[in-house]
Amino acid sequence: MNNRTRKVLRILAWVLFGIYLILLSYFLFFAEITGRTYTGRTYHYNLVPLKEIGRFLKYRRTLGTFAVFANLAGNVIAFVPYGMLIPLLSHRSRNFWRVLLYTMEFSLLVEIIQLVSKVGSFDVDDLILNTIGGAVGYFCFWLADRIRNHLRRKKNDT
Repeated sequence: MNNRTRKVLRILAWVLFGIYLILLSYFLFFAEITGRTYTGRTYHYNLVPLKEIGRFLKYRRTLGTFAVFANLAGNVIAFVPYGMLIPLLSHRSRNFWRVLLYTMEFSLLVEIIQLVSKVGSFDVDDLILNTIGGAVGYFCFWLADRIRNHLRRKKNDT
């Protein structure tokens, strides 16, 4: 891959990252479908690991499939792109532990903003689920990179 192609791909990665951040911000702070309301704002927080996850699983029939899926899987899925894009944006971030740390830090920032702004709640379980999402995203990046390298070596061998 020549330098011009790499530069174009890097710019594309930054554009995708920007779009991702805008969409994530909308769903985390403004979307009414995710329960964001601006009346009667109070502080809501959970500092007990796995408490809310357990509550959602225990009351899954009462809460409904959508609510359980949106909370549990949604928190994981929302951070998969983050885990995929961070290694593309920085070669120094192609380490699993570094991506995991960055994902946790970014998720913590989001949770703190939700607490301070009283939009949503600070939930340690969201922090756990978001970090898992970043790890899944990194695994997708890693797998795609392995496949790309394998195909490139195979092409060079012929």
